Amino acid sequence: MTLETATEPAPEAILQESLMDRRVRTIGPHSPLFYATPLEIVAGEGVWVEDAAGKRYLDVYNNVPHVGHSNPDVRDAIANQLQRINLHTRYLNSGVVDYAEKLLSLFDQPLDRVFFTNSGSEANELALRVARQHTGNTGVLISDHSYHGNTTTLAELTTGLHVKEPLGANVRAIRIPDAAGLTAAKRKRVLTEALREVDAAIASLQAEGYGLSAILYDPLFSTEGLLKTPDGYIEAVTDRVHAAGGLVIADEVQSGFGRIGTHMWGHQAFGTTPDLVTLGKPMGNGYPVGGVITTSALLEEFGENNTYFNTFAGSPVSSAAGLAVLRVMEERGLLENAHQLGKYIADELAALAKGNPRIKNVRGSGLFFGLELVNPEDSTPDPVITKALTEDLRTRGVLIGKIGRHENVLKMRPPMVFDRENAEYMIEQLRLALETLEGRTA
Repeated sequence: MTLETATEPAPEAILQESLMDRRVRTIGPHSPLFYATPLEIVAGEGVWVEDAAGKRYLDVYNNVPHVGHSNPDVRDAIANQLQRINLHTRYLNSGVVDYAEKLLSLFDQPLDRVFFTNSGSEANELALRVARQHTGNTGVLISDHSYHGNTTTLAELTTGLHVKEPLGANVRAIRIPDAAGLTAAKRKRVLTEALREVDAAIASLQAEGYGLSAILYDPLFSTEGLLKTPDGYIEAVTDRVHAAGGLVIADEVQSGFGRIGTHMWGHQAFGTTPDLVTLGKPMGNGYPVGGVITTSALLEEFGENNTYFNTFAGSPVSSAAGLAVLRVMEERGLLENAHQLGKYIADELAALAKGNPRIKNVRGSGLFFGLELVNPEDSTPDPVITKALTEDLRTRGVLIGKIGRHENVLKMRPPMVFDRENAEYMIEQLRLALETLEGRTA
């Protein structure tokens, strides 16, 4: 069939189709959508978005617009640079170097070099490649309910989403321990058991000839449901990985850029420094850019053996976007905002949970927080109620999500410009949704 003879729907026929029909006919039916009745979002500003019917929603979900939807500083930085030049890094450009210097200044030594990429997936792929070449090993440790991207390599170590690729033979999935709500004695037992599992996984990789190249983890353990690991767990795992000759890769796509409130980067909350840190989504506030932060030694070793070049990564425009994000964060004190507002939200969520047998734990840190929901009769995970609450809040004009092994943790992760008034509105709507739920179940 040629272009000239291909049968295409007439324009008037396309107009008569629903947007959903047109999406299925082009993108297909398998690309996931939120909510039973999908939302068509047409505009956004700050922490608010607007649908095609003109209804406004408080966005308590999206971390991609890190400093707010359509942030004017980021928008202007991108537009101004686009009007000048946009090209790749085989040419010198001061804006790219300015951004690299500013970004690296926010990391602890010896993390002092950056590879720019286009996305978090690409960053994780590159970090794994660096680790394999450095160690000469291929074995990888991963959480048993996680997601780090959608390349072939990453699909083979994905445990938290449905993928056809089987878990790689060189991959060992470990259960991340959760200390939330446990007594001191129980936390100690859980820590011992979890570290024993790590030891067994490393030994298995070594026995089968893979060795250990790296562990890849999200410091917030967000896909897992915002787990609270026992004190000392990450530090002990880091020591074991290094002792086995492997590298530590911290995926900071979710936990980085001040999201946890107490620190700029999630791994800093554990007092450890990874060998590689991967960045993505929030980095350019919606403009595609990612990165791998590492040491000069690892960058030199990789660079001497590979001609690494990436057309769009680290372009002047993506660098302008990234620099604007950091400038807005600094000028508006968004790290401190996440810390102080996060404490307020945690207290309010704890008040909602008090006496409510449906809420097992308040989870998260800073401006990434959640409620773990269970069946009040037997305390088993309750994904049905969790989904019902997300749908109810959508009707109230509040957008949130759900995460966790059983999808029973409400996921609340707003742009960093979220303020006290926004938080109060969210808490009130959540309270009303919980009360409505109790009335229906009664």
